[in-house]
Amino acid sequence: MADIVSREKRSQMMSGIRGTNTKPEILIRKALHAEGFRFRLHDTRLPGKPDLFLPKYRAVIMVQGCFWHGHDCNLFKWPKTRTDFWQKKIGSNRMRDTLVRKELDDLGWRVAEIWECALKGRTRHPFEELIGAVTSWLKSDNPYACFTGNNRERVGSGIGTH
Repeated sequence: MADIVSREKRSQMMSGIRGTNTKPEILIRKALHAEGFRFRLHDTRLPGKPDLFLPKYRAVIMVQGCFWHGHDCNLFKWPKTRTDFWQKKIGSNRMRDTLVRKELDDLGWRVAEIWECALKGRTRHPFEELIGAVTSWLKSDNPYACFTGNNRERVGSGIGTH
């Protein structure tokens, strides 16, 4: 099926999508700040420029968009046009995500991924419960946590998984 908007309009729409300071990211930041956590944003010295990093807890939090990172959930659907481009683009994003998690782990950082589907859509979780789970993880020694709409929380080594 052909795109319903022109190439120029689609380009304009796609260029308006932000990589930092997204709505899901800001929601998480405000909630964690209200819980008393202090963090830094998008540090270029760390692999992948994590959305939030909390030096006190030796932890980073990445808020992942389900489409851009090819998450296996109800919010992700492969585009019908330019399929080769999108498979390469999303595939390289996924490979980079795996590499970044490994590099952060090698540097001794604990990693949490919060997927967009945990915050919105039919599989989302109550926001207070999600923030409670994130704060519990921050206070724990677990090296990895993954918060998705498909499950409550997955904790483990985190290398090569999502």
